[in-house]
Amino acid sequence: MTMAIDIKAEERGTVAVWNTFRESQLAVKVLLVGVFLSRLGGFLNIFIVLYLAAKGYSTERSALALSVYGAGGVAGLLLGATLADRLGARNSAVLGMTATAVLTASLLYLPGYPAVLVAVGLASVAAQIYRPSSASLLSELTPEDRQVMIFGMYRFGLNLGATAAPLLGFALFYLGGREYTLLFWGEGLIALAYAALALVAIPARSRPAAGPDASAESGPARYVAMFHDRRYLLFLFATMLNAIVYVQYLSTLPLEVKAAHVWVLWYTVAVSLNGLIVVVFELPLTKISQHWPTRFTVGLTLTLVGLGNACYGFPISPVVIIGATLVWTLGEILGGPSVFAYPAMTAPPPLKSLYIGGFQFMHTLGTAVGPIIGGALFVRLGHGVWPVMALVGLAAAVLGVAAIRPTDSP
Repeated sequence: MTMAIDIKAEERGTVAVWNTFRESQLAVKVLLVGVFLSRLGGFLNIFIVLYLAAKGYSTERSALALSVYGAGGVAGLLLGATLADRLGARNSAVLGMTATAVLTASLLYLPGYPAVLVAVGLASVAAQIYRPSSASLLSELTPEDRQVMIFGMYRFGLNLGATAAPLLGFALFYLGGREYTLLFWGEGLIALAYAALALVAIPARSRPAAGPDASAESGPARYVAMFHDRRYLLFLFATMLNAIVYVQYLSTLPLEVKAAHVWVLWYTVAVSLNGLIVVVFELPLTKISQHWPTRFTVGLTLTLVGLGNACYGFPISPVVIIGATLVWTLGEILGGPSVFAYPAMTAPPPLKSLYIGGFQFMHTLGTAVGPIIGGALFVRLGHGVWPVMALVGLAAAVLGVAAIRPTDSP
């Protein structure tokens, strides 16, 4: 009788383990789909300037709204990192995406510019809240030897969504008779779709493993613990420097192309080629690069990003534009997933969401201030901006390599 009871208990345990495994696999799939949906519905930063101009607002006010949107994204990551362990991935996604949907749709009906500006900022904050907790849960549900690959898939969703978003946005714009009603309601419905999916399929809370750092699991002590990790602070600083250099292809390079009177088609070809290569080749190459030592991979990608920007320093021509873009694109597809996976790989379990949120914040901060820095340098130095960016890229690579412990490998 006792043996029969033990067998039944063992069977129930096996079923419970199998059900937990199935639930975790479903949650991983939903998180990856959510990454794609969140970027696919990211029309607002693309169309807000055009929308406000069509409403009769000045160029300065339209540009200010875009700046507020960028600042809101940075603030949203900070807030998301703070709320990650309190809300969990599911509640963060539901809260953030629902608020994004409501705020985006409200832009069509708000009476004046101040209200629009507030709604734009809050919509940007809300759209980023889910990111630290979802990336943390994605890491927790994935075996350690698959961390780089899962973040490669995470980046694939980001890149695919970012590539498709402008096309879908323009399609909705024209389907709506060149009005913005269908466009903004479409973005809101996409955000709501992710919120509904998260509510059904993502666990209510992530459960960090207990460990020696469990005392740092809540309150200011969590931040103190992260700031005591000096190597990780070096990595965060390297991340910001790399983002400053990386974003120059979207900000300073077009100014260079215009000043050199090079046909803008070549710049468009280079940017399109980057997007195509990343979407098509990054994930297959990650199957190989995930087995490389993390220090080597991160150093390689940061070096190639800096080297690619250095190549823009040659006399500008179509060959230089495309060739230099291919150099830093190679770095992006070889090491991008490793860079994104490293915060989850090195973080103590109770601090995983905080480490990931810190990384996302510094990367976003770099892409926000990079155009300002690059533009100011271009005004003062002209073509000389590229050697400066090469030095910044080199500094990022040196700091990145120094930050990673030799034992931090996939």
